[in-house]
Amino acid sequence: MPSRRRKKAILNPTMPERHPVDEIHSDYHTGLTKEQVVYYRKNGWGNVSVEAPSKSTKDIIKSNVLTYFNGIFLLISILLILVNSFKDLSFLPIIIANSLIGIVQELRAKNVLDNLTVLNAPKATVVRNGKEKTIAAEHLVLNDIVVFHAGNQIPADAVVVEGSVAVNESLLTGESDEIRKNPGDHLMSGSFIVSGTCYARLEKVGPDSYINKLTIQAKASREGEQSEMIRSLNHIVMFAGIMIVPIGILLFYQGYFQQENTLKDSVTSMVAAVIGMIPEGLYLLSSVT
Repeated sequence: MPSRRRKKAILNPTMPERHPVDEIHSDYHTGLTKEQVVYYRKNGWGNVSVEAPSKSTKDIIKSNVLTYFNGIFLLISILLILVNSFKDLSFLPIIIANSLIGIVQELRAKNVLDNLTVLNAPKATVVRNGKEKTIAAEHLVLNDIVVFHAGNQIPADAVVVEGSVAVNESLLTGESDEIRKNPGDHLMSGSFIVSGTCYARLEKVGPDSYINKLTIQAKASREGEQSEMIRSLNHIVMFAGIMIVPIGILLFYQGYFQQENTLKDSVTSMVAAVIGMIPEGLYLLSSVT
């Protein structure tokens, strides 16, 4: 019966709330009782996978539309409309195309990441109250005794308590060699049983399992990933963005107050100079790439 106490795990806000529980190591012939299963599940130690947080569709649209340079282009467009210089709005298609391309690409990436999964084991054979039965993998709990046969995928990290199996961990390590697992050896979630039969006790379930941590890390790294070209482009854009506003104000002041040009001429000449300093072509190129 209880031998040591399982401490509360450190969870992020998306994970189910957990409370400290006692370790219950039952015999592999018997497994957990119904009361023990309820005890673990009630305290949050079920095998429920946790999705990594990702940007919503609304956030993706906002991040591509409400940008610093789009704000500058909006201001420029308003100025050109006010002075009836509609022919100088030819830059707008590039800006709109850039935003649309960015939105489409991020939505496609979001869809791929949301569907990213290495674990495809919807059911498992568990021993409870001395009987074997097949249940959904998400209904497993900590310290459940699970029976693995050839062809099964391991749904949670476990330790072999009886029997011997050959395991393929290629999905996790990239190595296709079969690894023999005997009593006392650990089974990583996501790996496959190639041959043999064993009874194993689940020691890490849900967000604690290796496959869940691996999936969350993969999604997180893809979300924040930037190429060297994009990082370099961001530096150029940042520098240009700082310089554009004061230069635009100075150009308008020079044309309208010092050279006494008309308002329309002052605005159009200022806009032409400012647009030339904004690397919208680089943005479009990087979006298509």
